[in-house]
Amino acid sequence: MNSNNKLGFAIASVFLLVFFLILCNPFVMVGPGERGIKIKLGEVEPESYGEGLHFIFPFVQKFKTMNVKTQKMTLNTAVYTKDIQQAKITYVVNFNVQPDSVNKLFQEVGIDYKNTILMPVVEGTIKDIIGKWNAQDLIANREKATSDILFKLQGHLSDNYLNITDFQLVEINYSDVFERAIESKVTAEQEALKAKNKTVQVEEEAKQKVIAAQAEAKSMAIRAQALSQNKSLVEYEAVQKWDGKMPQYMMGNSIPFINISANNSSRR
Repeated sequence: MNSNNKLGFAIASVFLLVFFLILCNPFVMVGPGERGIKIKLGEVEPESYGEGLHFIFPFVQKFKTMNVKTQKMTLNTAVYTKDIQQAKITYVVNFNVQPDSVNKLFQEVGIDYKNTILMPVVEGTIKDIIGKWNAQDLIANREKATSDILFKLQGHLSDNYLNITDFQLVEINYSDVFERAIESKVTAEQEALKAKNKTVQVEEEAKQKVIAAQAEAKSMAIRAQALSQNKSLVEYEAVQKWDGKMPQYMMGNSIPFINISANNSSRR
């Protein structure tokens, strides 16, 4: 084979190889936040493939990719409370596929795992937990209900190769009639509490007055007893109350109401 023939053969070989690669595409790419799955003659291989370039045998192997990033869904559902009140729930659930288990999820459930597993479990869990609360209690205990739902979802879905990273009850809406009834009840309770507090205040004020009156009466009794036993103390009390003016009588004479001369003579 001369050199021209060899060159022509080489060019043809390269052309055929390029054509084969373009036609069969034996290289596949796994992007950021994805995992790959190889399927050989209809059988899922027992491993997942990380980000980067991978090779497959054309016509023998197929390749699928699945998203393993955290995904967020905001959804609505209608549920009933324990006391048979219908509630419209708006909730948010964050989840991701377990990266090392994408091949098992694909094999056992398939690509449409959201509708096959995720949503039925989420909806069922919400209805189960909400159904344990009375409507008014649910409003006051939203955080507890949210925590219970998250815990139960994580337990159910971890065995199905899904991680539930967060769950939030965004809104709980009841019928207008029921919400007005709740408002009226709350208002009545607040008024009753206000009246009770007022009663307690009045009772306390009355109690303080009784205590003060009893103290005053006791004080007066002690003073009266002391005055009755000590004549000079009577005059001392009079001096304490005297304004310095001599009392005036119809007869025109001013007579001191304290026996000053007696006091003076006693000093001598």
